[in-house]
Amino acid sequence: MDRNTDLTVTRRVAVSGGAAIAAAGLLPDRSAEAATAPAGLSNPGGPTMPVRLTVNGRERSLSLDTRVTLLDALREHMGLTGSKKGCDHGQCGACTVIVNGQRINSCLSLAVMHDGDHVTTIEGLGQVDNLHPMQAAFVKHDGYQCGYCTPGQICSSVAMLDEIKAGIPSHVTDDLTQVSYSDHEVRERMSGNICRCAAYPNIVAAIRDVHEERRG
Repeated sequence: MDRNTDLTVTRRVAVSGGAAIAAAGLLPDRSAEAATAPAGLSNPGGPTMPVRLTVNGRERSLSLDTRVTLLDALREHMGLTGSKKGCDHGQCGACTVIVNGQRINSCLSLAVMHDGDHVTTIEGLGQVDNLHPMQAAFVKHDGYQCGYCTPGQICSSVAMLDEIKAGIPSHVTDDLTQVSYSDHEVRERMSGNICRCAAYPNIVAAIRDVHEERRG
């Protein structure tokens, strides 16, 4: 028997042995768990914790699995679907919300970490008949095309202008003691929010409008 034949026999033995073990019931049966698992949970029955959040000015009390992200808590448990799940890895910015005045990627943060925090989503910035200035500027300058990234872009833009106002420097700030507005600063600070339709010039123009209105 040559070497290749030996390898073939070995594989057959391994496969046959695995099948025999399964048939004998030595491998755990997951079918019952799969049948009773709630939709969206791969490991049901995990530990839960009470979480109190103030979302868009409204107090919310929830009991959440400790693995639930802030994004999923907003979308799946509160029905606030404006914040989008794009990459789910913190790379696209579609899930950006404002927590205690600072923008974060809500897909990277567990909901239980924000007990007692104040969260603002796109739904809390303005309404159809009473747009936030940044929302109105995005409409004016056509700062969106498909619109999927727009909620994150707008939330990020609002918080970003507050960062500049507070004197928080970026990687492109020349003088750390003199933080000022510029299109260059805006592009750097908004680089974490990806627009796959490439409406970037329009987004920068919209942000510039809001900045000038605030300054005026």
